[in-house]
Amino acid sequence: MLLIGFGIILATLYQNSFAAPIVEDQTEEGQVVIDTGLYGLVRHPMYLGLIPYFIGLALWLESYVSALAVPLIVGTLIARIFIEEKTLQENLPGYPEYMEKTRHRLIPFIW
Repeated sequence: MLLIGFGIILATLYQNSFAAPIVEDQTEEGQVVIDTGLYGLVRHPMYLGLIPYFIGLALWLESYVSALAVPLIVGTLIARIFIEEKTLQENLPGYPEYMEKTRHRLIPFIW
């Protein structure tokens, strides 16, 4: 699980050089909407990769505390998705159309 999640995260970073830990307007740096690859499946593939990554990490560490923290991490990611999407809708040209085209935020065919 950890390696699968890490692989998704790396693929996301490869496909989108504007992926960043801070939600900010990067249009002046040339940011454009990426709608191919993993971004054609879900709007937030890096966050998708973080879920199996943290589950796998908890299993690898054999830590119940880490396993119990996974839902808190996922809840934080969901809150961040709403903030990020609001910012991108306001600042990134083409993002509202991308949201219509790529319906799922985090989990393909579910949400």
